[in-house]
Amino acid sequence: MTELGTKAPAFRLRTANPQADGLEGDYRSIDDYKDARALVVVFTCNHCPYARHVERTLIELAREFQPRGVAFVAICSNDAESYPEDSFENMAKRAKEMHYPFPYLHDESQEVARAYGAVCTPDLFVYNADRVLVYRGRVDETRPGMGESDGKDLRHALEELLETGKVSTEQYPSMGCNIKWKESQQVA
Repeated sequence: MTELGTKAPAFRLRTANPQADGLEGDYRSIDDYKDARALVVVFTCNHCPYARHVERTLIELAREFQPRGVAFVAICSNDAESYPEDSFENMAKRAKEMHYPFPYLHDESQEVARAYGAVCTPDLFVYNADRVLVYRGRVDETRPGMGESDGKDLRHALEELLETGKVSTEQYPSMGCNIKWKESQQVA
């Protein structure tokens, strides 16, 4: 796991839903969010049952915390050739269907997932205003088929970060489907 205190790696990725955050252009970079009090980076995808389980919760949390200066970005790094449901076109459809209030970025090369140390969907990274990692963990303790997602862990981390500038709550690893690496990207 990426250690807390690590600086956020830079990214510049194409967005499947350019209107989501009110910024112009088809690409988003980490610099687009330089004024945000916090940045939530979520590695996710269209097909994973774990990602779909927390999807509505992430949308609700984004709507709740964006007015307070927290930026959200979702990134899909899956191999779309082997998993066509996660193609750029299907990302755009999903973002529109679910009314994502944040950009849904396509990491076609999978370099951003590698740089962040993302391993599953969903995999969450929360950075403070200096883009230092303060939370890496789960959205909440629920799982598909075991009750509705409530976002308790992520909400608590964001509340604490906005109130105190740090996150001291216990952090549990994310759980979900592994990122679908391209054959050329797989680690032996």
